[in-house]
Amino acid sequence: MISDTRALAGDLAIAVVRLTRHLRGRRTDSRVTLTQLSALATLGSEGAMTPGALAARERVQPPSMTRVIASLHDLGFVGRTPHPTDGRQIIVTLSESGKEMLADEAQAREAWLTERLENLDPDSLATLRSAVEILSALVNDEN
Repeated sequence: MISDTRALAGDLAIAVVRLTRHLRGRRTDSRVTLTQLSALATLGSEGAMTPGALAARERVQPPSMTRVIASLHDLGFVGRTPHPTDGRQIIVTLSESGKEMLADEAQAREAWLTERLENLDPDSLATLRSAVEILSALVNDEN
C-alpha cells in the first residue's frame, strides 16, 4: 500500500509540475513574477491586509513580502494606506489596475485550460471535478 501511495504521490507531483509549466507558458508577456501574481491573487480573494498577514498567507518571510509589495506598488498594482489603529503598520490593497491585470492573467490561463478540457469525455470531466475537490482539500489542510 505504501509503495502505491508513494508512486501516486510521485506521479501527481510530476503532473502538477507539468500543468504549472503549461499555465506559466500562457503568461509570456506578463509584467509580474509568479510570486507577485500569487500575492495579488491572495489580495484579490481575501481582501486588504497587513504585509505580515500577506506574508503568512503566502508562506514567505516578511522581508521578502515587503520587497514584493514595494515592487507591486511601483507597478501600480497595489495601494498602501496607514493602518487605522496601529501606526507602525500599513494595509495593502489591490488597485484597479491590479484587478485588471489579475483578470487578464486568469483569462489567458483559463482560455488554454478550457480548450484542453473541451476535448475530454463527460466521465473524465467528472473525475477531474472530483480530483479538484480532493486537491483543494489537500492544500487547504496544509499545516
